[in-house]
Amino acid sequence: MGGFDWDLLTGTMSMDDAALEVFDMDRADYEGRPESLGSRVLPDEGRRLDTLVAQALKEGSDQYGAYFRIRRRDGSHQWTHTQGLVERDGTGRPVRIVGVLRDATHELTESAARLGLDEGRRQRAGVVEGTTAALAYARTVQDVIDLLNDSHALEHFGAASLVMGLLEAGRIHLVAEGPNGAFVPGTRFTRVDEPYPMSEVIRTLRPRFIDSARDFADSYPVLWPHISGLGITAAAYLPLIAQARPIGALGLLYSDKTGFSEDERTLLVALGSSIAQSLQRAMLYEQEHDLAEGLQQAMLPRRIPEVPGAQTAVRYRSARLGRDIGGDWYDIIALPGGRVGAVIGDVQGHDTHAAAVMGQLRIVLRAYAAEGHPPATVMARASVFLHELDTERFATCTYAEVDLGTGVVQIVRAGHVDPLVREVDGRCRRLPVEGGLPLGLSAEFGRLDYPVTALELDPGQTLMLYTDGLVEKPGADLDEGFQWLTSLVRRGPADLQQLADHLCDVVADRGGEDDVAILLLRRQAAFAPHGAGRFQQHVAQSDPEALSSARHMIRAAVRAWGAGERADEIELVADELMTNALMHTDGGAIVTLRALNGPERRLRVEVEDRSSALPRRREAGEAGVSGRGLLLVDQLSDAWGVESRGGGKCVWCEFKVNELPE
Repeated sequence: MGGFDWDLLTGTMSMDDAALEVFDMDRADYEGRPESLGSRVLPDEGRRLDTLVAQALKEGSDQYGAYFRIRRRDGSHQWTHTQGLVERDGTGRPVRIVGVLRDATHELTESAARLGLDEGRRQRAGVVEGTTAALAYARTVQDVIDLLNDSHALEHFGAASLVMGLLEAGRIHLVAEGPNGAFVPGTRFTRVDEPYPMSEVIRTLRPRFIDSARDFADSYPVLWPHISGLGITAAAYLPLIAQARPIGALGLLYSDKTGFSEDERTLLVALGSSIAQSLQRAMLYEQEHDLAEGLQQAMLPRRIPEVPGAQTAVRYRSARLGRDIGGDWYDIIALPGGRVGAVIGDVQGHDTHAAAVMGQLRIVLRAYAAEGHPPATVMARASVFLHELDTERFATCTYAEVDLGTGVVQIVRAGHVDPLVREVDGRCRRLPVEGGLPLGLSAEFGRLDYPVTALELDPGQTLMLYTDGLVEKPGADLDEGFQWLTSLVRRGPADLQQLADHLCDVVADRGGEDDVAILLLRRQAAFAPHGAGRFQQHVAQSDPEALSSARHMIRAAVRAWGAGERADEIELVADELMTNALMHTDGGAIVTLRALNGPERRLRVEVEDRSSALPRRREAGEAGVSGRGLLLVDQLSDAWGVESRGGGKCVWCEFKVNELPE
């Protein structure tokens, strides 16, 4: 018996000499990490043990125990038992496992003897039990095939050669055979009516036990000349039957026995039944997943539009856990005036209903953005839509509207993970974005005000949006996930498409349990949009940060649009109109800045509020700090006016700007 101490944060595992002796491993061959033990643990046992430990960590268990087999240096198998105690920190995160390992071969042998089982029968029963346990973790047909094609499968079954065929459209497709070199040419695809043993058991639905080489040669003279050189002395062909229908056949060929006892026949039939059930389960799993994944792919954008002034890359990676697909999605929306909308989101749940809700939500977000609503309004309306869908699902989402001419980015976040920005030199940083409640929940609780975060995206910088499956790691908190991701992006390739592929590949290697959607947008240099530019933002009455953000974006926009010497005048007038609307009305204001092309190039500022009272020019007060608003607008702008807008009004002014770019 030996002990081990596994540090889950660093991945290192210290083992004492006795523990290494249990594994029949020299100290010099052990590298201090559990991966070093992989060569000793049988593949199917290793998968089962990994799953057991992962479940204990995920479900909050404080201990686990398991029997498993290892292969010693002389090739013999040894039963081993492990017991582990899980230590967690104050937040419940697992940080350490301390445990023991012991040789359990004698214990299991004595147990079998007490049950009155002879060694031969115990081994045969172990074949069925071991195969059934290994197949329990097979999710796909390929998993079953890989298990049977494993180099140790023949050793496990006690056979010299193995073949398996699946029934496909009236033909038998040979999908597993071993050892290498045992394949008979011309039998990869055979008909059910041909004189082969696999064809016979599929036709009759009865197993065929061949007791001797003579029996094989007499019964199947077409096949025997091709395998006689393998030294076959007996064979068992088993139909693989699921729901009273044949799905294939399994053949086990032996070179060290003749005849089959009644007990052996019963156990082999049970073996065939276990493999057939696993194959049927895997087939249904794949069918359901393909159906669900097809639904999800149909809901995602069929193509991503070319965006002048930007490079984009999108990826979606399914966790491939049966039909448990997620509601992750991405979208890129081309908007007028050289703007683009970027959306990333995740609907709660992992099923076809989540995918269906995702599809509807993606469409309405695209529609609201295309209608010209500012980002906060787009998010609020999408939340109301989801709430009125009469579904219990909610969704997290980030929507960014990027003006590629100015580099101004307006980001709204609804319960989603923060985006990242990658610099031209590869450095990467997390972008803290003030957020609101997830879509659906904000409407339910009446909290539809989504704050807008503004920033400038310089040429060459990349905005990275993604779902939480990219940063969530088993046993780690979200901050550690962000640190891991920023480091990964910093070391990743500069090319956008290669970077997106790299992120998906790393997540696949890590074995994430959630779907991942990724959207990368890189601003290109010196882009001047054709036609009119446009910027719009809602400013709440009690939100000084939104007012400051609007000022910041107006400053960036007027300079990028070539306002020249009039930039300060436009900023001053826009600020005056916004301040008046917030001071003299009951609600917030919507500020819009437009670039108008024509015989005379102009910049137009519009401030819309919900009050129908018209503004009036007043005399300045004694201190001279109020009353000058409209006088300032009249003196600095080339034209201004007031328009009625339903239940409110819009105050506008225009500035002639000869330097406005085409």
